Amino acid sequence: MARIILAPALARWLPGAPTGVSGEVALELHSDRLDHVLEALFARFPNLRGYVLDEHGEVRHHVAIFLDGNAITDKSRLDQPLRDGSEIYVMQALSGG
Repeated sequence: MARIILAPALARWLPGAPTGVSGEVALELHSDRLDHVLEALFARFPNLRGYVLDEHGEVRHHVAIFLDGNAITDKSRLDQPLRDGSEIYVMQALSGG
C-alpha cells in the first residue's frame, strides 16, 4: 500500500476530501507503480487530473512529485515501481523571483 499526500494548494480542489490540520489530504492506495496510484487517485477525484497532468499525460511543469523523499526528475516516466509503504507527495511548485 502506498500513501499519497496532496499539498493544500491541490487539496482545496477536492470536494468532500478529508483534510488534515495542515490542509493536506493523505490517502492510502493499493498499487505497485506510481502511475497506477495516480490513476486510482484520478478515478476518485477526476477533476484533479488536469491540475496534475497535461494533455500528454505528463506531470505539469509547475507540479512537483516526490517519491519517498526524492523529486521525480523525468516527469514523463511515471511507471516507477513502489515499495510497500512508499510515500508520494504531490505539490504545486512555486516560481518567480
